[in-house]
Amino acid sequence: MNITKQLYQLQEIDLEIESGEQVLKQKMGQLGKRQSLDQAQDRLAAAKEHLEALQHQQHNAEWGMDDLESKIKEVEEQLYGGKITNPKELSSLQHEINTMKAGSDQMETKALEIIDQVEAAEKGFLAAKSEFRHLEDEWRSQQQQLSDEIARLKSRLADLRQKRQQFSAEIEPQAVSLYEKVRQQKKPPVAKVEQGICRVCRITLPASELQRARGGYPIQCGSCGRILFLS
Repeated sequence: MNITKQLYQLQEIDLEIESGEQVLKQKMGQLGKRQSLDQAQDRLAAAKEHLEALQHQQHNAEWGMDDLESKIKEVEEQLYGGKITNPKELSSLQHEINTMKAGSDQMETKALEIIDQVEAAEKGFLAAKSEFRHLEDEWRSQQQQLSDEIARLKSRLADLRQKRQQFSAEIEPQAVSLYEKVRQQKKPPVAKVEQGICRVCRITLPASELQRARGGYPIQCGSCGRILFLS
């Protein structure tokens, strides 16, 4: 077989390996990344914290109203119990009751506002929870898909490396040595020749180089140094 053709075929295998390694590296970099999921988790945590803060305010308002109602009841018992007959004291008790009832009305209004806020916060929390669970399921599915793709890529690369080893063993050692030397310095190491032109450096080759390259033996381009292959 034409030696330069063998080297070109070896290059095709190497290019496929390099491409696979790049894809593998990219997918390995994606594995475990969960930026969107972490952001959704942060939003869920913030929504939960906001809801709990409002629920705490609601409980405090309810306890405050209960406490005030108890005090109003105590003062009303004093006012209407018949034990106090002094008009001035009775007037003072009535004023105290009126003041506490006004405060109770304000607390009730505030409590109703907080209840509305709690309901809105509960909806926000449930929405954030639903979003997080959806993204989590999606992320797990993507991670599984990535893992499967990575396993397939590793298997394919192992096959390609074995194929390369077997194929390079069929080529003259001197030619492989030259190929590896050029490959360390230039990629691709083998350049096709079409219409007398090196397709990598775009230089028209001298007739003497073309003549030697037609023989199928490794000849390097006088311009770029790559091994010339005439298909």
